[in-house]
Amino acid sequence: MRNVATFATSSLLASVASAQIVQWGIEKRDNSVPKLTRRADGTVVEVITNEKTRGGYFASCSVGTPAQKVTLQLDTGSSDIWVPSTDSSVCEPQGQGCTFGSFDADKSSTAVLINQDFEIAYVDGSSSRGDYIADTFAIGDAKLTNVTLGLGLETDIAYGLVGVGYALNEASVQNNQIYANLPIVMVNEGIINTNAYSLWLNDLGASTGNILFGGIDTDKYTGDLIRVNVQQDPQTERFTSFIVQLTSLEAHSSSGEDALSSTSFPVPVVLDSGTTFSYLPQDLALEVWKEVGAEYTVVSNDGTGAPLIPCSLANNNGYFAFGFGGTGGPVIKVGMDELVSPLFTQDVKFTSGTYKGESICQFGIQNLTGSHFLLGDTFLRSAYVVYDLVNNEIALAPTDFNATSSNVVPFPSQSATIPSSTAAPSQDSVGTGPSSDPDYNAQKGFMDLSSTGSSSSGSSGSSSSGSGSSSGGNSAGSLPPALDFTQIIVMGASMGLMMFGGGMFLLF
Repeated sequence: MRNVATFATSSLLASVASAQIVQWGIEKRDNSVPKLTRRADGTVVEVITNEKTRGGYFASCSVGTPAQKVTLQLDTGSSDIWVPSTDSSVCEPQGQGCTFGSFDADKSSTAVLINQDFEIAYVDGSSSRGDYIADTFAIGDAKLTNVTLGLGLETDIAYGLVGVGYALNEASVQNNQIYANLPIVMVNEGIINTNAYSLWLNDLGASTGNILFGGIDTDKYTGDLIRVNVQQDPQTERFTSFIVQLTSLEAHSSSGEDALSSTSFPVPVVLDSGTTFSYLPQDLALEVWKEVGAEYTVVSNDGTGAPLIPCSLANNNGYFAFGFGGTGGPVIKVGMDELVSPLFTQDVKFTSGTYKGESICQFGIQNLTGSHFLLGDTFLRSAYVVYDLVNNEIALAPTDFNATSSNVVPFPSQSATIPSSTAAPSQDSVGTGPSSDPDYNAQKGFMDLSSTGSSSSGSSGSSSSGSGSSSGGNSAGSLPPALDFTQIIVMGASMGLMMFGGGMFLLF
């Protein structure tokens, strides 16, 4: 491996000769080998997998010359590509083993050492540190040169990440360094026209989905694609993560509907594919749990816990409507089938209380304290999301689950507006949302297991809170405080590992 002293960079304003896109497919893994295909129009489709037990979406890539295959987690919440080194202890046979692949820099003739400053730590206590290197990086048949990536020499994480967020969110920023990350390199090398991409995760049990760099696919969503502004980080006053304003949250079921309230409205939320669940303010999470009858249960000696719910409620046809950008902004409906997740690898049942004898699952909306909150995969699967890092906008529309057709529309030029989209008309004058507690008109319908069917996404105007008296039924009860960032845990070897905020890293 060669040695240089500066970061691999290239012009951020490189001209692009023709409109092109790069597409990664997403599929549920059935222990099969990922397939690479090329579309007839010259764009690249790569199959990547929905790894439920690891709690994320993974892409098959290759690094170096000759190419070494690695499977990396796709993460809109972070900005670095990094791979575990073959020499790291976690990849050794007596260690955990890097079943998703690792990288041996000494075997790549194109690897260049930049520095030894790569350091990143995540809020669940995991970390990786080592070198920054530059090398070739391939996505299907699209091969990029001079890509900067981290090489995890000391890591307790057995697989790497592909971060596609803002460059200002790179781990190197702690050392006052910044470089052209993957989407920027795609622009610089003429593969896409502008730093933008769209994400279609599809539903929890689906076999296909994709991330599309440089374009949108109008056959992958229903209704209108509506843009909202990305918010600057309040501390740095810069664009570092995909923060948007959640301006309403409604509960809908067969028994009625409720407009939920929070003192945090409009709630700053990060749209983050590297987070398995969604994390809302304490007061809003409590109202959601009361609607569906989730029971917060302590699962750790330090008092932290999780909202638990019967697995059978995944069949309920109730849903939550997430509104953004005020009146006329996008509304995404998230059904219970996307919010009820297995907690244990084996069938464990409630032993007492209302749900005695029911199989235990974890609810996909959880509580958190902090200055901003997270909408992870439990939300993103129901939305078609376009990330525009040049104009600092995000467009959302209800996903078209299991769509089989495709109509790709590339961004025509650098800094072009998101195709086929309109701006939310009232986002500059959003209010604070409902000020009173909901009546819980929807609660009975959520608890009624006879009210079953397939949930669906759709968009609508802002709805108002239902009226009537508060219904009875199970409530969240007396609950411990919300989890703080320092209290997030990975819940034991017997449970499915759920990733939390790849982009919400802590700097050493």
